[in-house]
Amino acid sequence: MQYRPYDYQKYATAFIEKHNEAAVFLDCGLGKTVITLTAIKNLMAKGEVQKVLVIAPLRVGRNTWPDELGKWEHLKGLTYAVAIGTLAERKAALKANANITIINRENIEWLVMKSGYAFDFDMVVIDELSSFKSHSAKRFKALLRVRPEVDRIVGLTGTPSSNGLMDLWAEFRLLDFGDRLGRYITRYRLNYFTPDRTNGQVVYSYRPLPGAEQRIYDKISDITISMRARDYLKLPALVMNEVKVEMGEKEKQIYDQMKKHMVVDFSDTEVDAQNAASLSLKLLQMANGAIYGEDKKVYRIHDGKLDALEDLIESANGRPVLVAYWFKHDLDRIRERFSQAREIKSREEIQAWNAGEIAVGLVHPASAGHGLNLQQGGSTLIWFGLTWSLELYQQTIARLYRQGQVNTVVVHHIVTKGTIDERVLTALSKKEKTQDALIDAVKAELRR
Repeated sequence: MQYRPYDYQKYATAFIEKHNEAAVFLDCGLGKTVITLTAIKNLMAKGEVQKVLVIAPLRVGRNTWPDELGKWEHLKGLTYAVAIGTLAERKAALKANANITIINRENIEWLVMKSGYAFDFDMVVIDELSSFKSHSAKRFKALLRVRPEVDRIVGLTGTPSSNGLMDLWAEFRLLDFGDRLGRYITRYRLNYFTPDRTNGQVVYSYRPLPGAEQRIYDKISDITISMRARDYLKLPALVMNEVKVEMGEKEKQIYDQMKKHMVVDFSDTEVDAQNAASLSLKLLQMANGAIYGEDKKVYRIHDGKLDALEDLIESANGRPVLVAYWFKHDLDRIRERFSQAREIKSREEIQAWNAGEIAVGLVHPASAGHGLNLQQGGSTLIWFGLTWSLELYQQTIARLYRQGQVNTVVVHHIVTKGTIDERVLTALSKKEKTQDALIDAVKAELRR
C-alpha cells in the first residue's frame, strides 16, 4: 500500500529524526507505528542507524509491528525478526541480524542478562513507554543497564502519566539519563513533590509542590511532543453513560461487613482481607457481584450488574456490544448468563468480531488494552468491572474509538451504588485531568 502521510505524521517523523532522545505522546489511531518505521527507514538511508530494537506489548510486537512492515510500500527492504515465543525462537531472531528486532517487554531482562547476546542495537524504540514507569521493575533496570550503548531512543505512548506526574521520572531517566528530571527518584520527589497521605514515617502518596507541574513540563518540553486524535482526525461523537445498580439490604450488609471489619462470614467459611490493597480488591469483586474465597471458590453476592448488562444488551437491538470484565468470576458469570458471549483474544476472534459475527464480545483490559483494532465490529463498550488504571481504561476505550470508526461510540459504566465503584470513577477522572494538563503542555504545533 502506498503511504500518503498526513501533515501531523510528517511532523512526528521529522521530530524523531531530529532528536536522539524523543518522547512522542500519540493518541491511538494516529499511526504511531508507521510514523516511527518511516523515521527508522530514513535514518538508515542516511547511515545514522544500523540496528533497531523495538520493545512492545506482547500482541503488539507479535502482530502490529510485523503487519505494518508488510503493509507499506515505502518500508520494503527493511528486514525484521520477532524475538517473541520460545527460547529457540527468540535466539533465532537475534541471530537473524535483521534491521529491526522486535521483542516483548517481558523479555528485556532475558535479552540483557541471560540471552548471551551482545547488545549491539544503536537505536531503541519503546512502544508504550508508560510500561517502564516503575524504577524498581526488572525491565527498567535491565534496559537502563544497556542504555549507554544506545545512540537513539524513542518512547511512544498515549498515556504518559496515567498514575500522576511521578510516573515521568523513570520514563525520562531511560530517555535522557536523568538530564532533565534528575538521576535519582529521591531528588525528583524532593524537588517537585511533598508528602500527601502518610502514616508516621511511611509516605503513601505525594502531591506536586506549587508550580511544580509547569516546571516539569518546561524541563521535558524540548524532547517531547503530544498529539490528540481529535485534533487531527475526524472522529464520531463519544458518549459516556453511567448505569447505577443497587444491592439488596442483605447484600449491602455483607459488603459493609467486609469494608468495616475486613472479613465476611459465609455459611461454610470466612473470607478476609489481609491489608488495604487486598481489601480494595475484595470490595471491587463484591461490587461486581461475587468474591473469591480460599482455593478460588466463588461466593455470589448479587446479580445486579448481570441484570443491568442484560438490559443494555437488549437495548442494543442486535447491535454488537463489547464488554470489559476484570475478574475471572466476572467472565464465568457473564458466559453463564449469555450463551452468545465470546472472549476476544486470538486473531481469528478479532476477525470474527470485526466481521460482525460476535454479538457480545468479552475483553480483559490488561490483554486488550493495546494493539487491537476492534472499531469495525461495533461501537458500544460496557464496563462490567472497572479498573484503577487510567492507561488500561483509556486504551480499552480506544479499541472502538479510533480512526475507522463511523458510528457514535457509547461507553456504559455499570456502577454499583454505594460501593468502591464510585471511588474508582472519581479517581480515573482526577488522573485524566493531570494527564490532560501534561499533554496540553507539550502539544505539537505544526505551524511552528
